[in-house]
Amino acid sequence: MSFNIHKWFRNSYLNEEEGFEKNSWEYLTDKEKSKFSDEIFDLINNAYAPIGGNPNYQSPSDVDGSEGDANYLVIDFDDDPEFDAVIVDKNKSSGTKAAAIGHDNSGPAKSLSVNFLAIMLKRPGHYIEVSGKLKDILLSKGVPLVTDKETIRTALKGKEIEMNDDGTYQRYLGGKKHTKTMMGVPFTK
Repeated sequence: MSFNIHKWFRNSYLNEEEGFEKNSWEYLTDKEKSKFSDEIFDLINNAYAPIGGNPNYQSPSDVDGSEGDANYLVIDFDDDPEFDAVIVDKNKSSGTKAAAIGHDNSGPAKSLSVNFLAIMLKRPGHYIEVSGKLKDILLSKGVPLVTDKETIRTALKGKEIEMNDDGTYQRYLGGKKHTKTMMGVPFTK
């Protein structure tokens, strides 16, 4: 049995972002948001490209600029040193609101980000506004729908919404009207 120092060094030091543990979800500090804004933007852009992008993320500067109040939870689990997935959330009066997800377009990263998000959204005080494919995926993973008008209005306090009969609602995001569904377990007090 031989020891390959190059392989050991590569696996030990070169295959992760400096200061981050492999296979571990970690929140970025404000300084790290700036340092990794290009990488975070690319992950989010990958996830939202099929629907024309995320209206809150038009460039890497949004990560620590207009969306600088967001928390960025990242993970690196493969052989390359870049992050593979990100979950973006914001602290709100109704709890922790998931604001976006991102991935490197690989099957494992897509699966990991959505599965982790689903676990988060089943916990009290965690919620998200969704539509389309992500809504269907989260439903299949048992994330509860929120259809009660007062709960939705409380969670979106200060936002203009127009309720639909089926528990969905319409609101403007990025200057465009969107139909959304709330999922998760927001606090109501």
